[in-house]
Amino acid sequence: MTDTIYEIHYDKEADFLEVFFGEPTPCFTEEPEEGVFIRKDENTSEVKSVGIFAFGKRVYLLKRLLQKLDKKLPSEIDFSD
Repeated sequence: MTDTIYEIHYDKEADFLEVFFGEPTPCFTEEPEEGVFIRKDENTSEVKSVGIFAFGKRVYLLKRLLQKLDKKLPSEIDFSD
């Protein structure tokens, strides 16, 4: 993993999870499928964050997206209540 700085934000009320990689930069957003957002650096197209609406029903998407984007988190995360 090349990005050592990351943050994970989960809004339980909105059921929205977003994982940030690296320092914040100006970005553009892609929506590869409904409710899934990938933010990329405007200059380098480096992935800066991944966001998923209705995350509780689509937890599996996080692992799939991170693998596809060649991103990793440093450890397993338990999203259960």
